[in-house]
Amino acid sequence: MTASMLDDTILALSSGPLPAGVAVVRVSGPLASEALAALAGGVPEPRRASLRRLRAADGAEIDRALVLFFPGPNTATGEDLAEFHLHGGRAVVAALTAALLERPGFRLAEAGEFTRRSFANGRIDLTEAEGLADLLAAETEGQRRQALAQAGGAARALYEGWMRQLSRIRALLEASFDFSDEGDVSEDVSSGTAQAVGRLQGEIAAHLAGAHRAEIWRDGFRVAIAGAPNAGKSSLLNALAAREVAIVSAIPGTTRDVIEIRLDIEGMPVLLSDTAGLRETADEVEAIGVSRARERIGAADLVLSLIDPGALAEEPLIEAGDTPVLRITTKSDLYSALPAKFDAALSARTGAGLDALTRLIGARAREAAGDPSDLLPARTRHRDLLRQCLELLDGYDPALPPELYAETLRQVSDRLGTLTGRVGVEELLGLIFSEFCIGK
Repeated sequence: MTASMLDDTILALSSGPLPAGVAVVRVSGPLASEALAALAGGVPEPRRASLRRLRAADGAEIDRALVLFFPGPNTATGEDLAEFHLHGGRAVVAALTAALLERPGFRLAEAGEFTRRSFANGRIDLTEAEGLADLLAAETEGQRRQALAQAGGAARALYEGWMRQLSRIRALLEASFDFSDEGDVSEDVSSGTAQAVGRLQGEIAAHLAGAHRAEIWRDGFRVAIAGAPNAGKSSLLNALAAREVAIVSAIPGTTRDVIEIRLDIEGMPVLLSDTAGLRETADEVEAIGVSRARERIGAADLVLSLIDPGALAEEPLIEAGDTPVLRITTKSDLYSALPAKFDAALSARTGAGLDALTRLIGARAREAAGDPSDLLPARTRHRDLLRQCLELLDGYDPALPPELYAETLRQVSDRLGTLTGRVGVEELLGLIFSEFCIGK
């Protein structure tokens, strides 16, 4: 997006798909008030809804609508902003859009352009924009709460606080340049800055320690369903999904590849994977499936090891490292006596035990993810930059000339500035804001 494009007045449908009860068309830019004056017969009092007849340039009535005007810079985009609340018919919205686009200087907004203008005009920083994108994409209550904290500026406050700490440390170092010939002053400054750097390093490391929890909230708690062929893995997947996702057959080895579904389990995002039956096989395709199953087990946060009570001797070895494994007997409707020392028993056919298993998965997911309101490094970009900060601080050596470690701290500050969008992120903006829908 070029600088000249930011000077255009943009418009888009910002409400849901049409037809709808009400449609909201937003207009942002220097000509927003002119559009209101021309189409609505005048500009209403700022921030107060006014019922107006909307007319095209030839005088034809478009609709009766509520219109609002928000003068910049104290608006969502930092620019003059107008809203048209219309009847939500396709023809009505199309007529208003055509009337606006006939005016010089107006164009349709690109995906995420309203939010991008908010960032460009200093209304939000990049972490708040990313939090807003996550909020719009949230599918579970936990994801909503996690995204809301970031969209509200919590990450910005944390990272800018660290930048202020770095500025104070660098100011001490630079002041010590003037007293380099006075040994006691230099030693005091060196000791004080080393302690301050150590505290900052600890704070960043503690924040970064929540990286996996952030991945769970954003991408889902990964649960792998494993077991021997015909243990009931695909039946369980279908039962939990409440629809036929995987093929169920009495023929062993039906599942050849990993089948994934996303579920909302008690407010937790869960990524459930059905895997190929674990066994030695001469079938080349099935062997690939078994290999992928073992890979998925190794990457899971929780493994459900399904066991047919009638085939206990065939229970495969689940190699999951430190990942928790729940041993679960299936087909409980077919057996009057079930083996002891299992974590759960269920029947995908009758539904017995499914509610208990769902609660167990939800509890494990909540335990692993923690409080969704905690501030965590939400994205890979954040985690990579924070790791770079720690690597730079690990190389901090007070024995070096202060000019050298002042430069190290400047580099750390630049990484934090990249997190918030204050430093060198132009090449990222198109990618980040493309995640938004048109009209946001």
